[in-house]
Amino acid sequence: MSDVLIIGGGVSGLMTAWHLVQTGASVSLIDRRQCAQESSWAGGGIISPLYPWTYSDPVTVLSDQAIADYRPLVDTLRADTGIDPEYHTPGIFHVNVDDPGHAHAWARRHGKELEQLDQTDFRALVPLVREARTPLYMPGLGSLRTPRLGKALRQWAMSSPYVRLLEEVTVRRIRIDNDRATGVETDNAVLDARQVVVCSGAWSGELLADIGVQLSVYPVKGEMLLFKAAPGRLQHVVLSEGFYAIPRQDGHILFGSTFEHAGYDKTPTASTRSMLYRQALHLMPGLADCPVVHHWAGLRPGSPNSIPFIGAVPEVRHLWVNSGHFGNGVVLAPGASRLLVEQMTGQTCCVDPAPYQVRSVAAAH
Repeated sequence: MSDVLIIGGGVSGLMTAWHLVQTGASVSLIDRRQCAQESSWAGGGIISPLYPWTYSDPVTVLSDQAIADYRPLVDTLRADTGIDPEYHTPGIFHVNVDDPGHAHAWARRHGKELEQLDQTDFRALVPLVREARTPLYMPGLGSLRTPRLGKALRQWAMSSPYVRLLEEVTVRRIRIDNDRATGVETDNAVLDARQVVVCSGAWSGELLADIGVQLSVYPVKGEMLLFKAAPGRLQHVVLSEGFYAIPRQDGHILFGSTFEHAGYDKTPTASTRSMLYRQALHLMPGLADCPVVHHWAGLRPGSPNSIPFIGAVPEVRHLWVNSGHFGNGVVLAPGASRLLVEQMTGQTCCVDPAPYQVRSVAAAH
């Protein structure tokens, strides 16, 4: 029997396992596919909330903790696994911002660096992007390659003597005995554990509803394009009018994303591909000579006000949740998983856990 059984092997589940192992716990990690193949693979990997001044303070506070944790985590993963998540922090540009005054006020309140550049300086730094209004620059931020982060975390889990990795295994039900989580039922086995953690992304609400727990987590579809450009053509992450462009070291440029309520359907559509292509060329006309080499979709775990649920499930002992991060799952993962494990083990929490607590629970299990 494992100390903790985690349902969901995305970045959030893997990082939760990481933090649990640091406390001496043994972990079983279950995923219905190979780990880190859902939204963790599909996401762009910007290590900052998009337009961070539009979020409430709980998201800002948790992202601050997560961003502080990222560099040592990535360095350790690279050294231990040989897989480089390619975390680079040249800064992020926000252009065509409708209310720069609001952004500056947020930055002053939270002690953030936010610089407004003139057009000459902006064009020198980001020549691929056409002339843009109010270029705002946030230094010290950047992005990583989410598939490589997932591979590194999976490799760590596979090599850890304290982690039992169960892939291609579907959890049918969380087992409850006398209002206590005791494990899960899969297609062909019953797995026992002292504690259970739900890190199932967009599927978390559906899984918990089966045992009478009402959690407001729901799928939000996002589609993206991948352009093949020469290395170095774009150096910075650029956000404009709700879209973003993310450079990769090998020259690829990701462009996205959409926000669609389409249930669990993650089929990319031709109409969305055309729309994204038009928007990409509107922002960066030079991409017209760069082929689109991939078009895909993923499902974000939406939640009210984009504040994730991180903590215990009331009235069900030994059942925990780390889900509902919306589009910030990779951004928040180090901080969110740290916060959850601190609550599970009775440690002093890195941030106030109150805003992230699960509160809506039905009586019948």
